[in-house]
Amino acid sequence: MASSSSSSSLNFTVRRCQPQLVPPAIPTPHEFKPLSDIDDQEALRVHIPMIHIYKKQASMAEKDPVQVIRQALSQTLVFYYPFAGRLREGPNRKLMVDCTGEGAMFIEADADVTLDQFGDFLQPPFPCFHELLYDVPGTQQITNTPLLLVQVTRLKCGGFILAIGLNHTMCDGPGYEQFMSAWAEMARGATKPSIAPVWRRELLMARDPPRITCNHHEFEQVQDTLPSSNQNMVQRSFFFGPLDIAALRRLIPQHLQHCTTFDLITACLWRCRTKALQIEADEDVRMMCIVNARGRFNPPLPVGYYGNCFAYPAAVTTAGKLCRNPFGYAVELINKVKGEMTEEYLQSVADLMVMKGRCLFTTVRSYIVSHLARFNLREVDFGWGEAVYGGVAQAGVGSFLGVSYFCSAKNGKGEEGIIFPICLPAEAMERFAEEFNHMLCNKSQPQTSSATFIMSTL
Repeated sequence: MASSSSSSSLNFTVRRCQPQLVPPAIPTPHEFKPLSDIDDQEALRVHIPMIHIYKKQASMAEKDPVQVIRQALSQTLVFYYPFAGRLREGPNRKLMVDCTGEGAMFIEADADVTLDQFGDFLQPPFPCFHELLYDVPGTQQITNTPLLLVQVTRLKCGGFILAIGLNHTMCDGPGYEQFMSAWAEMARGATKPSIAPVWRRELLMARDPPRITCNHHEFEQVQDTLPSSNQNMVQRSFFFGPLDIAALRRLIPQHLQHCTTFDLITACLWRCRTKALQIEADEDVRMMCIVNARGRFNPPLPVGYYGNCFAYPAAVTTAGKLCRNPFGYAVELINKVKGEMTEEYLQSVADLMVMKGRCLFTTVRSYIVSHLARFNLREVDFGWGEAVYGGVAQAGVGSFLGVSYFCSAKNGKGEEGIIFPICLPAEAMERFAEEFNHMLCNKSQPQTSSATFIMSTL
């Protein structure tokens, strides 16, 4: 099948072979494996689009990336065999993996475009992503469909793009990094992953009887006072370099200087986004920070655990307080809410899921950020070296567009930093850019034509 992709700066054709299932290289156990009560919450019943972009490598001239990656996937699925199965839903919406060994969905493709034509600064959202990961009919369901959708697209220059649709119920950021590292190791000749995968989802099941022991502002029922609309939405990426971080740090008092880069960026985005959306001063706004709980367990979760192990505690204040107080106010709220994450907090979330029907988080006047930059996905090496870009393909998750993922990236000047895509109504995006540049005292954020597009194309 062939189709063309276009943006204001790029036109190319992708020719795809028919999608095929890639099963494990050898027979694997056929069994049912329940997901944890953190895994199967409503918010994670989505497919996350990921993308890894690689340059031509002279030493790999005789190797076909499609064959190398497909064979390595087959070998990796021997160890991660639940990924070759299908989800089934049982009583009370409980999800479990039926380890059928059917395999992941794999697409081989070629594009008549070079990597250079994508520009110097590769960043989400990628307007051509629907060409780089074909939406195989039926694969957007959560149950009874492949848990991994993979497309490898060869480029005219000898480089290639690996695009992945990942069922989020199976793993989180650290779990994805672990799986990808194992896959890359197999491609480079390993016979088994250096970190053995561990299932053990029972460790994050609800208690019997379940009991909610913490305050969960992220799941409060909130009345929406404004009609919501996803019309005329645009996505754009913004880049934080070392000078930008330093500029933000200068805005906070001495007693907050211990805060992390994540705290600074998150507080900055929360303020800029709230101002851009022109939310009424007395309305509550929420910033939910995805916090990895792996280090908060005693005893620790076993090394190799690749299931979802995070929560998103919410900092709550009014739009007026957030925007009128000094910047340090927002930073302090973010820093404090991250500290709420404990083993007990995550256990309380698991119990809440069982008691409240695996409900969705509060979406009204809410924003979520996830720090994927700490997992340098550019380092995933299938033999072609470090990726030019490795991370999410776009902002948002499922139908909720108020999610931004931080990914490590280099800008057009080769500076290392953090890039994040954000999705807003077109007019609000202009206001966001103004607020963002004002906070950084920076009027020169690059705006490439490939970084903005109308959401209706998704």
